Order: sequence, then structure tokens, then C-alpha cells
Amino acid sequence: MQRGSDRLSVYRDDEMKAELRGWLQSGHPTRTEEWHDPEPFAEDDPEVAAGPVTPQRSPAPVDRLHYELARNLGRSPFPAGARRLRSALEERHAPDALVERMQDLPADATYGNAYELAEALVQESERGGEAEA
Repeated sequence: MQRGSDRLSVYRDDEMKAELRGWLQSGHPTRTEEWHDPEPFAEDDPEVAAGPVTPQRSPAPVDRLHYELARNLGRSPFPAGARRLRSALEERHAPDALVERMQDLPADATYGNAYELAEALVQESERGGEAEA
């Protein structure tokens, strides 16, 4: 039983479903008058449903890692060394793969923000990849 808090009546809801049926089934506008159609997507619109909104469509490894670190760490632990940052990640239940990457960092280095930390981690992984090759 409905309580009457709907924005639209049942009849208007059915009308809207009928109006949109062609568009939903075909995947493109089906009206003959162009002014009825909504504005098309621009080429530079961000892909919000595919993940974080970033300046580029496919962000660089540093940007992806920076996003993950910033999401898991926040602002509070900075500036800090690798040991303190690793314990902060563990306290916040960050993914194990992210915590394990912190092991390769030098113990005496201090990082002022998540982006500096991301750059250091990417550089360290590139050095590790060169050593294995």
C-alpha cells in the first residue's frame, strides 16, 4: 500500500515509462524533434561510473596509487616515515597489497603528503623491476 509520498502519480509514472521505452530499448534517442532530446555527452565529460574522477581518462600509476593512499590515509599521519605510515595503513585496515608495498621504502625517509609517498613507492617498484630483469 502506498502512503502518497510519491512525487508523481501512478498514471504519470506509467506515461514516463512509455515515453522512455524506445530510448531504453534502442540505446539512442528515438524522437523526431531534436529539441525533445537531452544534450549529448561531451567528449571531455568525466567517466564517473568507471571509478574516480581524474584529469586524465587513464591515470598514471602515480595518480592511481596517490588516490588509494589518500583514500586510506587521509591527512592526519603526515609528515611521517615509512614505519609510521605503514602502521597507520594497518590501523585503518587498508588492503594488504598496499601495506606490503611500504616494506621496500627506506627507513630514514620522511614523506610530507600522500603524493610524495606515491612517487617514492612507484620509483621503488621500478627499481625493483629493473633488479629482477
